Amino acid sequence: MNPSQRPSAAQILLCGAAIVSLAMGIRHGFGLWLQPVTLERGWTREDFALALAVQNLAWGAFGPLTGLWADRVGAVRPVLLGALLYALGLIGMSAADSVWAFVLAGGLLIGAAQSGTTYAVVYGVIGRQLDPARRSWAMGVVASAGSFGQFALLPLEHQLIEHFGWQPSLWIVAGLVLLMIPATLGLREPARATTQAVTLRSAKLALDEALGSPSFRWLMAGYFVCGFQLSFIGVHLPSYLKDQGLPAQVGSYALALIGLTNIVGSYAAGQLGQRWPKRYLLAGIYSARALALTAFLLLPLTPASTYVFAAAMGLLWLSTVPPTNATVAQIFGVANLSMLGGLVFFSHQVGSFTGVWLGGWLFERTGSYQLVWWIAVGLGLAAALANLPVREQPLARTQAA
Repeated sequence: MNPSQRPSAAQILLCGAAIVSLAMGIRHGFGLWLQPVTLERGWTREDFALALAVQNLAWGAFGPLTGLWADRVGAVRPVLLGALLYALGLIGMSAADSVWAFVLAGGLLIGAAQSGTTYAVVYGVIGRQLDPARRSWAMGVVASAGSFGQFALLPLEHQLIEHFGWQPSLWIVAGLVLLMIPATLGLREPARATTQAVTLRSAKLALDEALGSPSFRWLMAGYFVCGFQLSFIGVHLPSYLKDQGLPAQVGSYALALIGLTNIVGSYAAGQLGQRWPKRYLLAGIYSARALALTAFLLLPLTPASTYVFAAAMGLLWLSTVPPTNATVAQIFGVANLSMLGGLVFFSHQVGSFTGVWLGGWLFERTGSYQLVWWIAVGLGLAAALANLPVREQPLARTQAA
């Protein structure tokens, strides 16, 4: 594609979906490595959880900076660098012979990589290049792709570990990550004739507006809970089920089923975000999560009940992503959408850090995940309330800027 040409909607959606599908599909499978890695290395679950907690925190911390870079130069270079760091981190995980080397590779490197290969960067292109009337829908399509990656790649990762062992399987997955590189061709954008000084002034204004907005802070609070719930479940659910005596494949199938049903959930959330007030949609999603978690904990645990829970959670899994990012775009505009999307996502990743690490920390001290499950229920109800005060009207100053 010529750099002066505007990318087509189909190019943006197909290539953005491919990148997010690979990044998120691989990410959601890391819990499958918990037991093989800790058993062979002699580490605790808290050690493994620390690496993934750092990964989530690094992803969030790098997110606003990577988003600012993407807003200035487009998505191609951030995605290219992210893909290379992702592959390097996976290879480093396979070679790490100490906890801190594992934390560096699986935590810091992959966290930085994910900031350039996931939603904030791709959503920035969508916000700038697609009609606002289709924005929430398009974000739902890309979120669905992330869920499809989870559905497609988790069984593959499980089979790789079973047949080749955990270390060679990380090398194979590292090769899959590099498929993101040709997909960047569909994210090239026309050059924007703005100076660095103007861009930085615009970014600072947008940052001041966002942090000074109660609505933005409420969105961040809700997103913290989203990160807590998803990362705790994604990392610890397979081990929780094995601890309860269920076969190992139940955990991988449950996570894959979450990905399958969230294809529907994410797309539906994007569609509904075009029609309903997004604050009510988000409040409903968080309330439904709390209900699904409660039912899972109170009913007898069987493979069937696990799959029902996974299907229900899947409908709600990434369905917060389109309405949250579309609300940010609606309030603050799209000129700095990748940066602001990365900033609100930082709160999500602080929640992810907390959920992953707390799950491992409490398990090592109590021998059970029960307390963390109930914390996730309470936080879901709190997030439902947190989204109700959000005001979705555009800020006039941001639009003028």
